[in-house]
Amino acid sequence: MNIVQPIRDKELIKDIKDYLKEQSERNYILFLLGINTGLRIKDLLSLRVRDVEGWSIYIKEAKTGKPNEIFMPPKVKKAVRQYVKDKDKNEYLFKSRQGKNKPITVSMAYYILRDVAEEFDLERIGCHSLRKTYGYHHYHINNSVVGLMKMLNHSDPEITLRYIGVQQDDLNKMQKKMDL
Repeated sequence: MNIVQPIRDKELIKDIKDYLKEQSERNYILFLLGINTGLRIKDLLSLRVRDVEGWSIYIKEAKTGKPNEIFMPPKVKKAVRQYVKDKDKNEYLFKSRQGKNKPITVSMAYYILRDVAEEFDLERIGCHSLRKTYGYHHYHINNSVVGLMKMLNHSDPEITLRYIGVQQDDLNKMQKKMDL
């Protein structure tokens, strides 16, 4: 089973951000927002400049239809503010080079992350890794599965723990102790 995983190592996340910043500010901001908001890739790609002008992103989630408010941490807000400073309010945040004002596709976002995976020799990385990375670190920083469950709009804490790979981490720790 090849299920995408969160990026667990904070040093690696910093290296990926540095790499993307060198490559493309758009791709850097996509990664930064993805790992700091927990939004699904389709919701990220639907964002326009006007959606990130305040401290919070207000969105109706494409998958669930539920409204959601996501506060942007100060460092993220500062980077986003710099990124959008000369952009039109109606411009897509992650604008494609194809067409007049179209967002990049999910396939293009996947390609960006596959490039990262190749550069850093990572396996099981895809678009959903951004959301899972957010979840994994949110859980370890706040130690609140219920809070994270609400942020991700999950219906059960068990689903949330499995989703972010915490259960697998615990199983791996137990397995490391085996030495028969």
